[in-house]
Amino acid sequence: MKNIILQFGFLFFSTFAFSQAGHIMQGVGAFNMSMGGASTGQPLDVSGALQWNPASITAFNDKIIKFDLGLFYSSPQLYSTVPEFNSSGQPTGNFYSGTTKDDRGVSPMPALAMVWGKEDSKHTFGASVFGISGFGVTFPESSTNPINMPQNMGGFGRVESDYMLLQVGFTWAYELSDKFSIGVEPTFNYGTLELMPNPTANPSQAGYPSSDKASTTGFGGQLGLFYDSKMGFKAGVSYKTTQDLSDIKFENTYLDNTSGTNEFDMDYPAILSFGLGYSKSDFDLAVDYRMVDYKNTNGFSDTGWTSTASVKGFGWDNVSILSAGIQYKGIEKLPLRLGYTYSSNPVGSDVAMFNIPATAIIKNAFQFGFSYPLGTNFSLDGVYHHGASDGKTSGPLLNPMFATSSNPYGAIPGSNVSYDMTTDLIMLGVSYTFNKKTTN
Repeated sequence: MKNIILQFGFLFFSTFAFSQAGHIMQGVGAFNMSMGGASTGQPLDVSGALQWNPASITAFNDKIIKFDLGLFYSSPQLYSTVPEFNSSGQPTGNFYSGTTKDDRGVSPMPALAMVWGKEDSKHTFGASVFGISGFGVTFPESSTNPINMPQNMGGFGRVESDYMLLQVGFTWAYELSDKFSIGVEPTFNYGTLELMPNPTANPSQAGYPSSDKASTTGFGGQLGLFYDSKMGFKAGVSYKTTQDLSDIKFENTYLDNTSGTNEFDMDYPAILSFGLGYSKSDFDLAVDYRMVDYKNTNGFSDTGWTSTASVKGFGWDNVSILSAGIQYKGIEKLPLRLGYTYSSNPVGSDVAMFNIPATAIIKNAFQFGFSYPLGTNFSLDGVYHHGASDGKTSGPLLNPMFATSSNPYGAIPGSNVSYDMTTDLIMLGVSYTFNKKTTN
């Protein structure tokens, strides 16, 4: 057993997990989530409109405030396999494998949005506070899974991470005509990150350290165009700029109780969205396509080892997201919605280990939702979401001591690490319309 584990050296690998499509939340609020996140060309609620196309808030002619709160649960699993070596360092042909289940509980997911619109005004304003990204995993130390064995045996030990990114936006939209609108939204971001162990720091003889919770702030923006034919067909396009975040400054503690600091630059990627919508009689249809630009985002564009055996970055590919939703309004006071979201996987097999555990890479997600009026001014929205990675993200274990010109990441022959997961979410939202009027 000792010969097996020692092949890992003193390296304890990276520990990131991201939510939904990469680490992009597929939707905001119960209504938008129930439409699969599709809203760029079909603004049916204020939260989805503010998140995906600032120009589309011209569809609302009332003053509306909305609050949503969800309970999010994920069940990732981490697998690893390592070859066994004899006392001379030669492979025996035997392998050692194990599995670890996450034991983190339920996480809250809030959203707050407000829109001010008037039927006789070309200007519409909005404000939002959204949790747009987050992750958290807890893989306990294991004596049976090589990658979670104690650090003094060459494994990770306990793997724990906690990330949150909160975005505040202020939106202005203007009707160029009765069919075309433009919109702009400056955004402010606040995030926190905690890692155990922290692979962005230099290892010592005691291994990689654990970090205290560190914070980051930054700015960005969003531009949008919206077209409403007034005959049922709608279309929209929006561009979210890269959210330029300050370096995350970690305070680290090693297993031998020594301390140190390091900085890591991780921004939030630019997102280009296109959307189509169609409304007729009792049906509303929406389809969105998004491209997430990870390849030009700090923290994701680079990958590999530094000269001191810390991780440069996570080497993500760009992500394509397809969202679709349908709403049926034929039942009085109880509109029903079905949504679907597809996302490509940003993590290639060659860098899978750098993203352990990139647990929330959800390929297919399904949603069911409803609304119900609570009196004249209040309305209740609800959604249930289930997502699955639809297979494992898998690749070899990596070690800089194995790195060569032909093996730049140091892949260990015969080794494997992989992870998969499912996600579930229950969310409720309440909206209040001031001096309620009929909306578009």
